[in-house]
Amino acid sequence: MTSVVSLDNATFIRPSAFYISGLYNMPHSKYYYMFLCFVYAVTVLGNTFIMSTIYLAQTLHTAKYIAVFNLALSDLCESSALIPKYADMFILENQYISYENCLTSMFFVFLFMSLQSFTLLALCFDRVIAICFPLRYHAIVTKTTMTLIIGILWVISVTINCVTLALIDRLSFCRSTTVDSYFCDHGPVIKLACNDNNPNYMMADTCIILVLCIPLVLIALSYVCIGFALLKISHGADRIKAMKTCTSHLILVAMFYLPVFSVYMLTLTTTVHINTRIFNSVLTQAIPPMLNPIIYSLKTEEVLQSIKVLYKRIKVNFPKENPVKSIAKN
Repeated sequence: MTSVVSLDNATFIRPSAFYISGLYNMPHSKYYYMFLCFVYAVTVLGNTFIMSTIYLAQTLHTAKYIAVFNLALSDLCESSALIPKYADMFILENQYISYENCLTSMFFVFLFMSLQSFTLLALCFDRVIAICFPLRYHAIVTKTTMTLIIGILWVISVTINCVTLALIDRLSFCRSTTVDSYFCDHGPVIKLACNDNNPNYMMADTCIILVLCIPLVLIALSYVCIGFALLKISHGADRIKAMKTCTSHLILVAMFYLPVFSVYMLTLTTTVHINTRIFNSVLTQAIPPMLNPIIYSLKTEEVLQSIKVLYKRIKVNFPKENPVKSIAKN
């Protein structure tokens, strides 16, 4: 069923729903979607744990951890916008999604993916100032500054994705309504249009440049500056200590950008089977949000210490309640 909408003397044909194809002709694909549910559960637990730790530990109430909190929030929300709805669709074999829900889902998935990329850039800013200008770090990287940066990144992300959706809303879908992906992905959706979709492709290219290429180039240039700053440190132990503060960030950058660019390069250079593209896309979008909190917990000394302090505080306070409870019972 389709609806016809007239705007400015132009007629737009909109389907009532899209059909999400998912994995094509693949036996036991339900187990794969069940695996995604497991990934989502770990993602929720891990990112909730990191956000709770940052909220409860006074030592983590710093500018850097405002950005880390935002990254954990973006990871959690991106997975929540992506996995539960579509895993439910494929497991129950109800693969139709309404036009409005499709665009809403697309907006939130790409909004939080944009924020993940921009937040990694904000964390890189923190590392550059900390290593290249250590004496001025606390004057430059304040909680107010980081909150302002994160706020601006939210505004940019929302604006980019609103423009993207507004352009899709001016497309007519008068042929197929089958989306060859596992969610309402931007590329497969705009391919279905039967009117001029060149502005949509231009917007897609603009988004890739703004959201992926520019942040990655700035991060690379920042680490060049960090490299030069590290070479100026004469004492070997201090140099290693400074390098360790960048380890977790570098791992997060590699996990986010390498799979994303691999998928784009693979799509541009070769004809990829739909199942291969879906597998790559799922791993790109679902695995980093699951691993990010684990890496930050294991690789960041401040977080490890804060977790230990919180654990000891809970351990000390809990037994104190028991005698009171036992007296009350008597």
